[in-house]
Amino acid sequence: MNKPDSGPSAGMHALFCDLPASIVHDVMRAIGLRQGVLPPTIRPIAQGLRLAGPAFTVSGRPVKDHDAHETLLAWTAMLSRVPHGHVLVMQPNDNRVAHMGELSAEALTLRGVIGAVIDGGCRDVERINRVGLPVFCRYFTPLDVVGSWLPDRFGEPVVIGGCEIATGDVVVADTDGICVVPSDHAEAVAAAARTAMNAENLVRTAILDGVDPETAYRRHGKF
Repeated sequence: MNKPDSGPSAGMHALFCDLPASIVHDVMRAIGLRQGVLPPTIRPIAQGLRLAGPAFTVSGRPVKDHDAHETLLAWTAMLSRVPHGHVLVMQPNDNRVAHMGELSAEALTLRGVIGAVIDGGCRDVERINRVGLPVFCRYFTPLDVVGSWLPDRFGEPVVIGGCEIATGDVVVADTDGICVVPSDHAEAVAAAARTAMNAENLVRTAILDGVDPETAYRRHGKF
């Protein structure tokens, strides 16, 4: 996972980088936060990928027979706007082309971007995995954005699967799925998730020591 060096984004990364999405979800449910879980159709492009950090949101739209040069200018300008230490979260409003490829992953990695969550497609998958940028998306395709897609909004809230995501909200993604933590609750959720993870470890130790599951649950209040 790419790690930011310093600043607020580094703080959010450090708070969440080792917390499982499942425990983050459990904590959000327990304290009554909106259920910020993205659709299970958005999957990591390789097993074992995980990312955690503040979102930078982008939306876009499909276009027809647009000038190739103009679409590539718009695409590369978009890549340059994603801040260091953030997760690119994209709502492309599209089901046809790829919205991430090898060169884009290289560019984002060199800029210190943590990863990408895309309600759309990806190509050059094996090469992106060699680059090391964690990417979560819905589908793979060789089709690219040239002449077919344009970004249109940056840093404004997007909606993915009924979940609204604002720039600065914290994205926690792993093999289980993707949670989005509202920025104003991030520190409290991280602290509660760490407490829950420690309690779960105590339950695990008890069960491995031969304690029956009900007794372990009653003893530690977690399962």
